[in-house]
Amino acid sequence: MKKRISAVMAAMLVLGGCAPTFEKQDQVVQENQDSESKKAIIPNFQISNDYYKTILPYETSNTRGIVVNDLGSRYDINEIEDGLLQVAQKQFSTDKYFFKEGQFLNKKTVDSWLQRKYTTDQLAEKNMKESDNLGLNPVQNEAGNAPIYLAHIVEHNYLMKKDDDNKVQLGGVVIALSLNSVNYETNLSNGTRVIKPISNDVLKTQGAKMAEEILKRMRQKDDLKNVPIMMALYKQAPKQEVVPGQFFAYTTVNGGSETIQDWKGVDEKHYIFPSPDAAEDHPNDNKVFQDLKKEIEDYFPVFTGVTGEALYQDQKLSDLKLEVALTFNGKTETIGFAQYLSNLIGNSTPESWNVELLIKSSYGPEALVVKKKGSKETYLHIYE
Repeated sequence: MKKRISAVMAAMLVLGGCAPTFEKQDQVVQENQDSESKKAIIPNFQISNDYYKTILPYETSNTRGIVVNDLGSRYDINEIEDGLLQVAQKQFSTDKYFFKEGQFLNKKTVDSWLQRKYTTDQLAEKNMKESDNLGLNPVQNEAGNAPIYLAHIVEHNYLMKKDDDNKVQLGGVVIALSLNSVNYETNLSNGTRVIKPISNDVLKTQGAKMAEEILKRMRQKDDLKNVPIMMALYKQAPKQEVVPGQFFAYTTVNGGSETIQDWKGVDEKHYIFPSPDAAEDHPNDNKVFQDLKKEIEDYFPVFTGVTGEALYQDQKLSDLKLEVALTFNGKTETIGFAQYLSNLIGNSTPESWNVELLIKSSYGPEALVVKKKGSKETYLHIYE
């Protein structure tokens, strides 16, 4: 059984009493141009306006799983999916649109687009046709050091309900292009490998060029000729980094158009607490973290550390994920410690922050504290 504790009420609540109900769900017909229409369900339950409702039954993307192979860091794997949902809200509001995993790009298509472009001679060597020459990455140069810019492509679909009947239709598509931030060059004479950063200007130029070509290809599909298509550029972190990359630009193209007019910037960055970068760039937030860390140390000295990962949007801290590792000394002691932390988070962090604090031991997760922005109230989940 799961349990939640409200720090404000200081009382234990059974999660079952807070569980969403799926009564009086809207049954609709999902329309498709190139396939038969089918029945679908729109759940009435929505956690908050920060999240999209999802059309049921849930359909997974045809490219599901390949992100693990294409992205070098587990941090990027999570961030590109979650971050794309946030970027999509700039165009598709959560109160009018419903989320669905991408259905138009299959694994074979994505794999072919992630390849290099081939010259006529290279096509002959590979026994390939020009019609199969779909790679978006540049032709390999003689030195073998031409960068692979495009690492992965993610597709999200957004459906909207018609006003005149009980039907939903495709309202827009969002495509993320994950771009490598470094190039690994090999010296053919001695075999050594050099890591060279790729500048933001180069990434934006290359990403915009690829996005234009992807847009033209997607417009060839009947279902996508007249719907808005949003393109977002994501800068992937180097493999050795312990924080994910970030989205840095996006654009929306109206239905029927095959031309991208302009790009808008996205100001996002991740920081680790404690770290010299966080202390230098955001000293006030770093002080909040250090004070919080000291409070925890004073209350419970037998633990192995407190770390945090913060997401900054427009130079302001938006989301903070904390992790406290401790030596497990019994469930009762852990619950008491967790209740203390729940109260501490509510009183010590600004209302404008989303905060998640995970308490872990050598046995695994022990408790989770959650505080949503705009509130001082926190909720505590105790793992059984």
